[in-house]
Amino acid sequence: MLPPVEDTVLQNNPDFAALYNTLTSVVLNPDGSTKNDPAAKERHAVREELKRHRVHAARNNLLIHAISTANPSLLSESKPPPTLGSRRAKPQPRQTSTSTSTSDLPQPLLDLLLLLPPFLQQKTTLSDDQTAVLLNNPPFSDFPTLLPRLAQLISASLHASAVHLARIANPATNPSYVHRTVPSLPSHLSSLTASIGERKTALTQARLSSATTLNRLLQGHAHVLTQLLRLLEAKHGPIARSLESRAAEAALLAQTQNAEVEGLYWKAVREVYSPEVRRALGNYVHHLRDARGRVGEGVRALRGELEGYGVEDGRAKGKERTMREMARVKKEMGKQVDEARADLERLGRA
Repeated sequence: MLPPVEDTVLQNNPDFAALYNTLTSVVLNPDGSTKNDPAAKERHAVREELKRHRVHAARNNLLIHAISTANPSLLSESKPPPTLGSRRAKPQPRQTSTSTSTSDLPQPLLDLLLLLPPFLQQKTTLSDDQTAVLLNNPPFSDFPTLLPRLAQLISASLHASAVHLARIANPATNPSYVHRTVPSLPSHLSSLTASIGERKTALTQARLSSATTLNRLLQGHAHVLTQLLRLLEAKHGPIARSLESRAAEAALLAQTQNAEVEGLYWKAVREVYSPEVRRALGNYVHHLRDARGRVGEGVRALRGELEGYGVEDGRAKGKERTMREMARVKKEMGKQVDEARADLERLGRA
C-alpha cells in the first residue's frame, strides 16, 4: 500500500501533489509495484509457482493437522466418506453408537495416527534403508488395510475444522445449517480479505482526515487564544495603563481650564460692569419701574374714559352702539362734504 499523504501537504505543495497523483494513478499500483514492468510476466510466473508451493504446503499442513487431531468421536457426528481401499481393504461398518473413543480403534491404527505426523513432517533424517525398514514393518506395512478407516478419521477431522471455520465466518447462521456454508468458505475468505484491505485504506484515510480536522481545530484554538491574550493585554497591559493615565491627565487639565475660564469670566464681568455702570443700571431699573407705574395709571385712566363711552371690562353696552353709529354717520357726512367740494371746484373752474 502506498503511504498516504495529508491534504494540507498536497495543498501547500502543488508540484508534489501533481507528482503524487501521477505516481498513484499512472506509474504505481496500489501495492507499490510498478505498472510498466518489463519483467512482469516472469514475476507473475514466479508468483504463480510460489502460490502452487504454498497451496501444496498448506495441504500438507492441513493433512498433518487432521491426522494429529483425528478424533474417533467425530465419526458419529458426520457421515463418513466413501470407502477407499484396494483388494485387501475391507468395507468398514457405519458407526451406530453415539460416542466413540480411542479404545474402539485397533492398535495398528492408533500407532499409525501417532507415527504419521512426525514421519510426514520429516523432523528426523532417515536413510533409505531406515525408511525401507520403517515402511516394511507395522503399522506402516498395514497402511493399505488401515487406509479406509484412516480416511474416515481424516475426513471427519477436516469436516469438523471446516464447520468450525464456517461457524466463525457466519455467526448469524443457524448451527444446524452452518455445514451448508462450507463450500463457500474460499469465496467468503477472498471477500473478507478484499474488504479488510478496503477498510484499512478507508481507516487510514479517515485517520488522515481526522488528523487534518484536528490540526485545523488546534489552529483555530490557537488563534482564539492569541486574540484572547491580545484583548487581555489591551485591557490590562501597559498600553491600557498608559491610556488610563493620559485620560486622567486630560480630565485634570480640563478641570483646570474650566476653573481658569470661570475666573476669566468673573474678571471680565468686574471689568465690564464697573460700580458706575452698576449704579446707572440700577437707576435705569428704577426708571423702568416708574415708567411701568405710569403706564399702569394711563391704562386705568383710559379704561375710565372707555367706561364713559359705554365700554366696561371689554364688553360693549347700548351707549357704545350709539357712539359707533354716530361715528359712522360722521364719516359718511365727511365723504359727502368732500364730494360736494370737489363738484364746486369743478364748477368754479368751468
